Amino acid sequence: MLRIIEGDFSDRRVIELLETHVKLAREASPPGTAYALDLKGLQAPGIGFWTIWHSDRQRGNGKDGEEELAGCGALKRLSPTHGEIKSMHTAAHLRGKGVAATMLGHIMEKARLSGMTRLSLETGTQDYFAPARALYARHGFTPCEPFGDYKGGPHNIFMSREI
Repeated sequence: MLRIIEGDFSDRRVIELLETHVKLAREASPPGTAYALDLKGLQAPGIGFWTIWHSDRQRGNGKDGEEELAGCGALKRLSPTHGEIKSMHTAAHLRGKGVAATMLGHIMEKARLSGMTRLSLETGTQDYFAPARALYARHGFTPCEPFGDYKGGPHNIFMSREI
């Protein structure tokens, strides 16, 4: 079972997940080409941040498994109608269980409800980022030109879609 809530920047589990996200993104990318937002960056105005929690609810016996932090994601407003997906990350042991797709759906719905009509993102071209690129492509994102303050280069890909 998955549950999404507004992210709590004082929760040690959230801080550790974000630190892992930034560390892995930087390790997988050439210097200066990883744009993952850290804890401070995610607290800037115009950014919504959510965490997704996983529990193994056992049906029939009334017991709930302990809830664990499964991932996170953010939405940065670039303009009244354009948003950027930021800091999507799933805990390694929960990948392939629908965590990222659920968070992406949540972010897309939040963007729609706030009047956005376009969502964009930046991710890496390295193998580490292949699952992310595949996820976004499955959800209708296609390659686009760099947006906002980004500069194009061989280590980054930009994707976008209308919502």
